[in-house]
Amino acid sequence: MKVAGIGFRADATLADLRSVLALTGARPDALASLAAKAAQPALIELAAELALPLIALREEDIAGEQTPTCSPRIQSRFGTGSVAEACALVAARQGPGPARSRLITPRLITADGMATAALAERLEP
Repeated sequence: MKVAGIGFRADATLADLRSVLALTGARPDALASLAAKAAQPALIELAAELALPLIALREEDIAGEQTPTCSPRIQSRFGTGSVAEACALVAARQGPGPARSRLITPRLITADGMATAALAERLEP
């Protein structure tokens, strides 16, 4: 299973989210973001448009997740270096039984900085 972790600013549009997902060059099996972001209309609309499940994670779920990208601001706020990467990695591990995950595409950012995305996949033990 491939999961796209999505991070974005509050005023990001559906077009911003489409754009950042297109940067990954892949079609994920699911989208994941923090619960507060997963409740935003633009992300809900993107998930519906692509007929993909939307996984809402709590901040505690991603805290401590090791990511190759490290933003000091995000590290201070969320306890991880990249929200998009952490959401992708954590969500990809969800499902029946224990599993690992690996990042396929590290954090990508739209040209205007409105949205980020990363892609991870579930690895069976």
